[in-house]
Amino acid sequence: MLAAARMAFTSCARLLPSSPSTLALVKARAGAVSFLAPAPSPSAAARSSRNLALFCSSSTPSQTDAGVAPPPPQAAVEETKPPAPGGDEKAEPTVEELAGLLDIRVGRVVKAWRHPEADTLYVEEVDVGEAEPRTICSGLVNFLPIEELQDSSVIVLANLKPRNMRGIKSNGMLMAASDASHENVELLNPPEGSVPGERVWFGSEEEKDRQSDPASPNQVQKKKIWESVQPHLKTTDNCIAVLGEHTMRTSAGPVLCKSLKGARVS
Repeated sequence: MLAAARMAFTSCARLLPSSPSTLALVKARAGAVSFLAPAPSPSAAARSSRNLALFCSSSTPSQTDAGVAPPPPQAAVEETKPPAPGGDEKAEPTVEELAGLLDIRVGRVVKAWRHPEADTLYVEEVDVGEAEPRTICSGLVNFLPIEELQDSSVIVLANLKPRNMRGIKSNGMLMAASDASHENVELLNPPEGSVPGERVWFGSEEEKDRQSDPASPNQVQKKKIWESVQPHLKTTDNCIAVLGEHTMRTSAGPVLCKSLKGARVS
């Protein structure tokens, strides 16, 4: 308080006209300060009063000096605002929705042979309802005799990006069931009467017409759609392929494997 009084008086004193004699500090007691100065002329006194009034009116204490916190910056206010309802943020797609982006089709193996450069690979030409059969490489040599592949009905994941497999470009994947040790592998087979090229879906018969359009191979790879769906695929105790509790099916019925129960599907 004493320091504030000194600063205020000194500031006011600078506005007073110069006088022949200097201001003299006479006495300072706790909480009070006394000053002596020669009496100014009437005109000087009037000017001093106006200057002092102007100074005092323009030097009101700020919010900080008065102990009042300044308002927060606008950015800080905006950061604390709760998100507006109905915003643009989209919920993460469910596994069922992701599975609907996979182009899984009925296929028929037209021709199969051993890969000339890879001991564990077969090469197949597979009819998936397109103008020409697709070439697909499958690592099934150690699990299936080639006779089981020839002219067989299969399930094909058709919207994977093509991969170069030891000099042969593979355009898809034959889907199969395998046990936990991966010692036993069986192809998934569509029911009799299924047509090559028909798109497979998960769910009831009525859900066939509610399938979404398949994603492009680039989208499947970029968004890791297959990697997100595959852990949820399995076979039931009836050897039916399912996604969670949703049956994999064609128009002719459920998709099955021969004998593996509770197997993973890939």
